[in-house]
Amino acid sequence: PWITQRGFTERETIALADIIADLLHACQPYKLADSSRTKVDFAALRQARERVSLLAEKAGIDFTPTNSGYPHFPHRDTVPADVMEWAIFSVTGEKAPEFINFVTTSDAEALKPGDSQFTQVYTTAGTAEGYFRFDGVLNRAKEGGYLLRVKAKDANTVGLWLRDLSDGFVAFEADPTRKIPGPVSVQNAGHGIGFSKKAPEPTTKDSPVSNLKPYFIGSHEFLQVPTNSPALPSFTWTDPSDPPLRRTPLYATHVAAGAKVIPFAGWEMPVWYTTVKEEHAATRTAAGLFDCAHMGVYQAEGPDACAFLDSVTGNDITSLAVGDSLYTHFLDPDANVIDDLLVYRRGVEKYLVVVNASNDDKDWAWLNAVKDGKVKVDNARPWTRAFGRNVNLRNLRDPKEGADMKVDLALQGPKSRDILLSLDMDTDTKNRIKRLQRTQLCEAKINGLDLVVSRTGYTGERMAFELFVHPDKAVELWDALIEHGTPKGLKPNGLGARDSLRTEAGLPLYGHEMGGELNLGVSEAGFGSYVKTYKPWFIGRDAYMAREAKRAAEVVRFTFEETGVRMAHNGDPVLDKRGRTIGVVTSCAVDKEGYLTGQAFLEDKYLEEGTPILIFQSAPDKPGKAPAALRFGDRTAIPTPAKVVRRFPKA
Repeated sequence: PWITQRGFTERETIALADIIADLLHACQPYKLADSSRTKVDFAALRQARERVSLLAEKAGIDFTPTNSGYPHFPHRDTVPADVMEWAIFSVTGEKAPEFINFVTTSDAEALKPGDSQFTQVYTTAGTAEGYFRFDGVLNRAKEGGYLLRVKAKDANTVGLWLRDLSDGFVAFEADPTRKIPGPVSVQNAGHGIGFSKKAPEPTTKDSPVSNLKPYFIGSHEFLQVPTNSPALPSFTWTDPSDPPLRRTPLYATHVAAGAKVIPFAGWEMPVWYTTVKEEHAATRTAAGLFDCAHMGVYQAEGPDACAFLDSVTGNDITSLAVGDSLYTHFLDPDANVIDDLLVYRRGVEKYLVVVNASNDDKDWAWLNAVKDGKVKVDNARPWTRAFGRNVNLRNLRDPKEGADMKVDLALQGPKSRDILLSLDMDTDTKNRIKRLQRTQLCEAKINGLDLVVSRTGYTGERMAFELFVHPDKAVELWDALIEHGTPKGLKPNGLGARDSLRTEAGLPLYGHEMGGELNLGVSEAGFGSYVKTYKPWFIGRDAYMAREAKRAAEVVRFTFEETGVRMAHNGDPVLDKRGRTIGVVTSCAVDKEGYLTGQAFLEDKYLEEGTPILIFQSAPDKPGKAPAALRFGDRTAIPTPAKVVRRFPKA
């Protein structure tokens, strides 16, 4: 009814249907995670727009390319001679730096505000090889964003290309899953109608194609191997032998409370205060308080912070709004897991990064080696550097950070918010904490202490908080939480309950469900959804895709069918009902119901919930007597029945 009321007859309607059909035929369907998506050929999309415009004009509809919302520049013959050589686009928005990194060939990160450089843009229109080159000049605007100058005759094509990439519609290489970060604003920024006689002379004299960049649209076809840039070495790390044990600011508090303290990841930490079972139950029914001050806490700052973190992690850092956080991983170029971590966006250009205590020194060395361009980040282009090299990295547990130092305490469990809100704070702070959704964070002053309050945690509890406080104030915060929380059922928890809670929740531990002797990757651990392969490039992307294509096993959660059975340990073999070995145990602990629950790495055909399995707990190195030699009273090891359960328990 709408198009007929606007003047379409049967002829125009059939023509419109043909345009739709042609556009659908130009689509390239693909799967991303569990969703079906598509990309469209750029030339076909552009042609469809032109056909629609002509059809609309013939039908007498007030619709022309100039008000269609896309850049349109008049034909060369209609432009005055003194302004017809160059067209200027502004590219602005929060994701503009990452967008420009991938869309242009030059080293945009080398630009200071006001500087410009020669660059090129490759589109998928124009040549038999699939790409067409457009020369231009890129300027980093002093007021923010970028200015891209291209020849006037190229303006329509380049303008449409930039906007379509921002929208995520068009395919730009053989792998359709890749998507350029967006959206960004692409506007006509020229004088008057958008043209200028000359482009300003670039302030940098570098080549328009940067050999430093690990990726840009067209880099697979056009990036030349440099003769003066040798391949960078692989990152290597060796843990120091017999390092001195360290203590968190809460060590004396733990000892005074009667905690059993043990060495863990180079630290003296409480393993329990009363019993693991009691502390586990308190967290599930009320609240548990954990000393996480041994965890590594970094801060990435500056305009390049997002680009850097997006390069060194598999998840999409560009998706984070201020006040949000996400779980992700550091991968090496072979997609081996260096560590799993959380990234919190504290401000527009300020990100908190929290890593495992056991990997803290290694992670810090890795990030700085990547930032400084000292290690290989891409196997196909081993001379290149990651994006975001101008980032400012700070270790917030280093005393030189002064008042900005931060350590982590975790308050977890269904009553944790009530306990936190019982401390001294103003009404505005209280309301901000109440409004926090899962994975969100805010800055807060509580009991006179400057905190970062994040609704995150490692126990599987929906209501849970991590509290980042200056180490000199950690004891004061701990004592206040104990005082206000004990009447509500809060108990201090040690490492034992921390491990049993995360195991019951199906959460991984580096060295068990990731990395370790099995060298399990992210998807083997069952966390492949946290690797966003639509990102055009990150360290380990190509290797991750290749590894995922061959993967034939994954971590599951299991539970024993009876109580009172022997504990299973990392490395214990798992069998099917016919006695064939199908995997190994990675973790095991007592759950809140008193059953032993754990995680195991099993072949794909055994992942379904309810699948019966057998586990050889602490399987002996020597089998003892042969079964045929067994007599009355003899003992022999036998596997214990268990079953596969939901990967993550219901909330």
